[in-house]
Amino acid sequence: MHGVLVVDKPSGPTSHDVVARARRVYGTREIGHAGTLDPMASGVLVLMIGEACKLSQYLTAASKRYLATVGFGRSTDTLDALGQTTEERILPAGWLDQAALAAALSRESQRESQVPPAVSAIQVDGERAYRAARRGQPLELPARGVSLQDLRLLSANDHGVSLDLRVSKGYYVRALARDLGVALGVPAHLAELRRVASGTFTLDDAATWPLDAARPVMPTVIAASRALPTATLNQEGVTRARCGKKLGPEHFMRSPSDSGVSAWLSEQGSLVALGQPEASGEQRVVRGFQP
Repeated sequence: MHGVLVVDKPSGPTSHDVVARARRVYGTREIGHAGTLDPMASGVLVLMIGEACKLSQYLTAASKRYLATVGFGRSTDTLDALGQTTEERILPAGWLDQAALAAALSRESQRESQVPPAVSAIQVDGERAYRAARRGQPLELPARGVSLQDLRLLSANDHGVSLDLRVSKGYYVRALARDLGVALGVPAHLAELRRVASGTFTLDDAATWPLDAARPVMPTVIAASRALPTATLNQEGVTRARCGKKLGPEHFMRSPSDSGVSAWLSEQGSLVALGQPEASGEQRVVRGFQP
């Protein structure tokens, strides 16, 4: 069993719960996912099965698109609706100033770094941040480089705002809720979150929960072709790539990208390898795939 399975995860199960069920349904332990969704969050969770796990580095690096609701008047230790309340305040009617909100969202759009939530899976000196936070000894997490590639305000009122956003790998929407509350001077938390796309994979590709074996997986070659630029090898190129040898222009029927990683396909359309160019102009194999 090899390929990619896109799941529409409901609120409640963890990403690990989804992986565990997929392992039972498809009869293999060789399954991973491309980007964790918190238990509260729903939406697109991309599972990689068998040989498709070799695409992990490229699928996890893809941008993500979310629909999010930030609630005002309450903040929590996890920065979302499931956490313990750390501050709660009754906000007067009409408190939300639209100009202040626009300014706060504009600053968020220009963000280049972000301090992750204390309750996260980030490791510091070998320890997960969420474990330290649960002991009452939260770790000091340094800011990390992120980008908010697109941000649209869908609605706003005294109780919260709804947003449509596309973000880079490593961006925490929970942290956006925290920082938006700070900018507006009120307690805030992430009230709802739905991931509608992970790279090129969307809800249109997704299997519903709970999973069953009737759902076919997306072939690895299709997933690779959606995530990466492609090139076509001639027969000599296929032979050299399978042996891990370097390739030149004469080994391709359709040339690979001049920069970055490409998916190399045989003339028959099977996935042979991932490769990338070297300074010499030759192409080298990054990962090979079973025939």
